[in-house]
Amino acid sequence: MNHLLLTLFLQAQPSPLGSFLPFLLLIVVLYFFMIRPQVKRQKEEAKFAESVVKGMRIVTAAGIHGKVQEVGDNYVIIESENSRLKINKNAISKELSQIYNDVNASVLGSKKEEAEDSSKKK
Repeated sequence: MNHLLLTLFLQAQPSPLGSFLPFLLLIVVLYFFMIRPQVKRQKEEAKFAESVVKGMRIVTAAGIHGKVQEVGDNYVIIESENSRLKINKNAISKELSQIYNDVNASVLGSKKEEAEDSSKKK
């Protein structure tokens, strides 16, 4: 009987760190795959909202396309289809000026190449 009790008392206890290790690993994975990219995206959006200048073509979060007419501390006035709207800077989704310039440059570049090719053939 003493041998049985001695065996029970001498058994190794599981490490408390071993039971918390999967939980800690899950928290680290969630941080790197979910929280960190979201914080990075928010910083980029805040930086973009501060860099808005008059003349930029933008799209709001509601999908309204317009051209910036005036920039205030927390607001922007845009013109869209002969109407002016005052919106918060946080409502700006993306800039279209760069996209339009890239598309126009590629279209004009391809037309220029076609014109050069046709003039060489003549």
